[in-house]
Order: sequence, then C-alpha cells, then structure tokens
Amino acid sequence: MEETLRDSPIGQLARFLSNNRLLQYPEERADFVLPEAYIQALDSDKQVASIDNSRPHPNLTADGHILVDWYAPKDPANPQNWSNGRQNFVCTIICLYTFVVYCGSAIYITSQKGVQEQFGVSTENSSLPLSLYVLAYGVGPLLWAPLSEIPIVGRNPVYAVTFSLFLLISIPTSIVGNFGGLLVLRFLQGFLGSPCLANGAATLGDMFNLFKLPYGIALWTTAAYCGPALGPLLSGFVIMAKSWRWSLWEIVWMSGPVLVLMLLCLPETSTPTILLHRARRLRKLTGDGRLLSQSEIDQKNIKPVLFFVNSMIKPIEITVKDPAIFFVNIYTSLVYGIYYSFFEAFPIVYMTYYGFNIGELGIAFTCVIVGAIFALAIYTTYVRWIVSLDLKKNGMRPQEHRLIPALFACFGPPAGLFLFSWTSAPSIHWIVPTIGIVIYAGSVFIILQCIFMYVPMSYPQYAASLFAGNDFCRSAMACASIMFARPLFLNLGIGKGVSLLGGLSCIGIGGIWMLYYTGARLRAKSKFAV
Repeated sequence: MEETLRDSPIGQLARFLSNNRLLQYPEERADFVLPEAYIQALDSDKQVASIDNSRPHPNLTADGHILVDWYAPKDPANPQNWSNGRQNFVCTIICLYTFVVYCGSAIYITSQKGVQEQFGVSTENSSLPLSLYVLAYGVGPLLWAPLSEIPIVGRNPVYAVTFSLFLLISIPTSIVGNFGGLLVLRFLQGFLGSPCLANGAATLGDMFNLFKLPYGIALWTTAAYCGPALGPLLSGFVIMAKSWRWSLWEIVWMSGPVLVLMLLCLPETSTPTILLHRARRLRKLTGDGRLLSQSEIDQKNIKPVLFFVNSMIKPIEITVKDPAIFFVNIYTSLVYGIYYSFFEAFPIVYMTYYGFNIGELGIAFTCVIVGAIFALAIYTTYVRWIVSLDLKKNGMRPQEHRLIPALFACFGPPAGLFLFSWTSAPSIHWIVPTIGIVIYAGSVFIILQCIFMYVPMSYPQYAASLFAGNDFCRSAMACASIMFARPLFLNLGIGKGVSLLGGLSCIGIGGIWMLYYTGARLRAKSKFAV
C-alpha cells in the first residue's frame, strides 16, 4: 500500500513538499545496502583499462560511466515484475480513464436538439461540439505522447495534470451561456483528455510481457469502444427528464472519481523515468557522478526541446515514408470515420423509421458493445489457445503472424454495413439492421486488436509516436464524418449512403491481405522497422 501511494502523483507531491522525508524509496533509507555490483564498480579505478583488467563489471560502460539498471531480474521496481493484482489494477485505472474521455464525445449526442433550441443554431452547427471534441483528442496526443517519452517527465505528470484540467474545464462547459464558448470549451475538453488515447497502450506495454499484453490491449480497446456507445444511453433518459446540460454534467460526475483514483493509486510505469530517478537517488547517496541511467547517457548531448520536436515530427515522417504505416493509418481512419457516422445515421433509422425516443436511441447504440463483447471473447480465446501456445513452442514469429485474425475479420465491416443499409426500413424489424452493426463492430474490434499489436512490434522505438499519429488520423476522419454524414444520408438515403461506406471499407480487405503477405518485405526496406 505504501509503494502504491508513494509512486502515485499525490505521493510524489508529498515527497516534494517534505523534501523526500515522507514515503521514501529504499535508496533513501538508513538500512539500504548497495548491491554488490555497484560497490565493485564504485571501488574500481575510473580508467577503463584498469576496469577491463579486473573482474567483470556489467554495470560499467565503455566510457567509464556506471549504468544504473534494475538491481535483479525480479526487481520489484520494474513494472513487468509487479504482482498480477497491481498490474491489473493499473490497467483498470487506464481503462476507466479512457472510457470517460471517449464517453465524453458521444454523451453530447442527445443534447443536440436542446443546443439548437437554446442557441438558435442549425442541425449541422449543433454537431460542432461533438466534432471539435473528437478532433481535439486527435490533436492532443501529438503533443502529449512525445512529452511523456521524455524521461525527466514520464507518463504520470502528463496524465495527472491534463486530467485534472479536464475535470476543471468540464464545469464551465456545463454552464456556458453562448454557443461560441461551448465550442471552445469542448475543444479544450477533448485536448486535455487525450493523453490516455495514445499513451494508454504505452503504459500497458510498460507493464505486460508479450503473453499478457494482448489481453491488456484488448481490455483497453474495449473501454475505448464502449465509451462512445454508452454515452448516448447515459445521457438520453436524463435529458428527457431534465435538460440538455445534464449530459455535460455527467462528464464531471464520471471524471471526478477516476481522477481521485488516478492521483492516489496510479504509479509511474515508464522504465527510463523510473531508472533516471533511481540514478539520481544513487548519485545523492554515493556522491559519485558516474552513476547514470541509460536514458541520461543516450540523451547526454541532446537538448530535451530537440528531443521533443523530433518526437513530434517522427509520426508524420514515418507515415509519409513507410507504406505499411500509411495503409494502417488510412484504414483505421476509414473504419473510425464510419463508426462516428453512426451518430448521424442512428437517429434517422431508429427515431424516424422505428419511432424510438431519445432514451431508446441510447439503447440502440449498445449494439456496438454487444459486437465488442463477442469479438473480445473470440480474440482472447485465440490468443490463449493459439498465440500463447505457439509462442511457447516456436518462439517469436514474424510480426505479420499477429494479423491472421484480421484476414478473416476484414470481410465483416462491408458485410455488416450492407446488411444495415438495405434492411433499415419501417417494414423490416429493427433487430435486423442492428445485427448488421453488431457484425461491423465486432469485426472492426478484432482488426484493431491485430493492428495495435502489429505496429508496436514492428516499430517498438516509435510506438508512442505512431499511436499518436494514428490517433490524429482517426480523429480527423471522425471529425469530418460527423459533419458530412448527415447531408450524405439525407441526400442519398440510408441505403445508398451506408452502402457507399460499405464499398469503401472493401478496400481494407485487399489492404490487410497485402500487408500480411508483403509486410516482411516492406519492413526490410524501412529504416524505421525492426
């Protein structure tokens, strides 16, 4: 319990205010015994030649620095050595955090009519608070992901500061008295809530090994998937009873408990950050300036600003120069844009064709969750009984092996969309088009799992930046789809409009199969991949 509090944002603040007298680390306690390897390295001559003539010193670098690393293979400070309970608890916090931010987008859907009436804006303009929120949580990771990769910063300060501001900005958003102010505040909401959307996967990667990571990513994606789907349900009935502003107040009520949990219990997971602070404590303890972490050695001659700028440019550079990443970003943007077009298609289908009220419309969105649950069960079963056993038997396979489920799932999006488009009619029971959305949602879920495993395995050193770039592409497309979807469906009709989207999603079938068969050759030509 003490370790959990010590490593949390509140614990780190308490340490700072007490000048590190409270919640001390082992190196700061009087009974701390320096590991033998460090004692030998500190006692050795500073000349490299003398070091080489003595017994081996694995902590010494060629230029005479003493490398600060984990004390042992089972070092409890290493996030990958944490107990299953602690890892799962951290994963739960990240999933709740992600759910709240994603839910904050679609929870506004049921408020659009009230916004139109109060501020006198058109139907298209009333969609702007949703589209700007979605755009902002795509822009945000381009800043927050590189910032969290700087070891002196780490992941926790970014999470804690931005989510605290997210909660604070959500209060005036709920009471703002003009439409322009609502637009600005909704953009800031999305921007400040965005760090978990790219860094969440990186946090899970810090903790979980290759056997556990697919389960963590699957749960995180489920949280992201369920957020927009549950948003209209959470706000629909309360808006019928109260007013449109209650949907925005619900963001405050959801984010408050999650923020408290984060501030009290979320530890730092970034290995470079943890080891950098350990190196500082050891230098203070021993007075020896040769004690450096690997990140300090790597960035000794690199200014943090230059590192930060390079990290922001990198996702754009890789997207332009690497065909595999270019396809991944285009395809995920397409399926994400189609997903957000449902927020314009569903009111037409379920309210106009089938007579649902606002509250019942929220229930219709839960079909996305049903699809995700089915897909989660299928995917985790595949990982447990095929991938994990194959890893133990044959070792690490080429990254393209992770795309196998997507080879079958890629037929689901067009099939589901065509079923939805041509069965959405008053003469056909509403459950039939809903089944189409279940098929679409479940198949896209599996495809995203495969892609989210393929990218960090192929480009591990750029994983956070690539997730940030992918998040921006997806969110930009979703923002656009929210604005063009309603005119598209009104002019072409649901049948032709959704069929057009289904036809576009067929492109992904060829793309996924090409990536599977040519991915290894593309990676061999790429200077970014491994």
